[in-house]
Amino acid sequence: MDKTEIFGMDFSTFVRLIDNLHDEIIIYDNNYRMLYVNKACERHYGFTQAEMIGLPFWEVVKKHRAWDRSVLPAVYKYKCPVKQEQKTYLGLDILSIATPVLDPNGNVEYVLFSIRDNYHEGKIPCRDELTTEQDVIENAPPSDLVYHSRLMEIAVESARKVADISSPCLLLGESGCGKSLLAKYIHSTGKRAEKPFVVVNCAAIPQHLFESELFGHVRGAFSGAVQKRGGLFAKAEGGTLFLDEISELPLSMQPKILHAVQEREYRPVGSSQTVTANVRILAASNKNLEHMVHSGAFRQDLFFRLNVFDILIPPLRERRRDIVPLLSHFLNRFGKQHGRSCRLSSDAQTLLCQYSWPGNIRELAHLVERLVVTVDAEVITVDHLPASIYATSAQAVSSVMGGGALDESLAAMERKLVLDAHAIHGSTRKVAASLGISQTRASRLIKKYASRLK
Repeated sequence: MDKTEIFGMDFSTFVRLIDNLHDEIIIYDNNYRMLYVNKACERHYGFTQAEMIGLPFWEVVKKHRAWDRSVLPAVYKYKCPVKQEQKTYLGLDILSIATPVLDPNGNVEYVLFSIRDNYHEGKIPCRDELTTEQDVIENAPPSDLVYHSRLMEIAVESARKVADISSPCLLLGESGCGKSLLAKYIHSTGKRAEKPFVVVNCAAIPQHLFESELFGHVRGAFSGAVQKRGGLFAKAEGGTLFLDEISELPLSMQPKILHAVQEREYRPVGSSQTVTANVRILAASNKNLEHMVHSGAFRQDLFFRLNVFDILIPPLRERRRDIVPLLSHFLNRFGKQHGRSCRLSSDAQTLLCQYSWPGNIRELAHLVERLVVTVDAEVITVDHLPASIYATSAQAVSSVMGGGALDESLAAMERKLVLDAHAIHGSTRKVAASLGISQTRASRLIKKYASRLK
């Protein structure tokens, strides 16, 4: 039999079949170098197959937190099969089974991984699950923050720096971009993590109830106040009070909030006694508060008091490298929630990466849930996507191609394809692979068009 054939099929066909297995398959050499991974890795980690093969093992574990711990060091050490229940960066529960292949001298030559979703049955002849520090790499537990982009990494680094302080912090960004999630992250990684995290949606509280909702009231303070009631400040005592949509705070309430934040005390409605407030304030806005200050819609002193630290969360269209991992994350989440197993075709994924996502992560999550529930097929294709995705993509192409000579239009389209691919993939090698061109040409085109943005 020809060595390029396996059981009558050519090698490329064999690899294509392995790529379509539901279980993830990884092959390592004898020194942490990933030789192969099939496409199931996209469901588990949000990286493309090409990106995973190019990532150093220690970067995958420590920087990208693909798993909460790894069994590979133990396989090299004990030279026997190892199994380990793990949670991936995207929140999926998996069972990794690692099997070493030994050379004639008894040394590890390769390590084969089979990684399964939610596996809870059967016995496998492997070393028991490893829990000691010397056997596994302990890593920080993955949070719900899913990102690969440098812009989001900067925002999370800023959040980590302010987590342990008690001064207010203002989170800024468009609606649906993840401000509430980052606020939870700040609370959960700070010294107040064991205390309450209380969310106040400033747009949802009627103006006449605002003061009572926040500060509470005493019995008889107003009609219907038949008993004493603590407010949201009291509920958040010792913890964090998150004032979401702070731009909707009524002007009449703003000086009272300012006093509570600045003096760390408040007075319940109808009471003559002040109450100490040991509360860390986080606030978020999708509007430009500085413009509101200039127009008189928001108090300047309150803005300055809340804006001790500010963190800008970029919209999803400016961090396209986050789209693929977010798609995988929500496919896993809603697949588990609704008892479905779905994946995106490469064409559908490409189209979704080109979409502008005006509703940001919230819009992406809602679309994925809709697709998981309504699509009966295991593979979600471009035919399943709503018309709005096509319309936006068509408008983008039309705006690029509109007007001008043919050469100018083609150059504009080339520029868009190159810059979009660079925003999604990052490296020249991966851009070249995605566009089907040489790495030298990809490097030249990136330099050509990126320089015009400066």
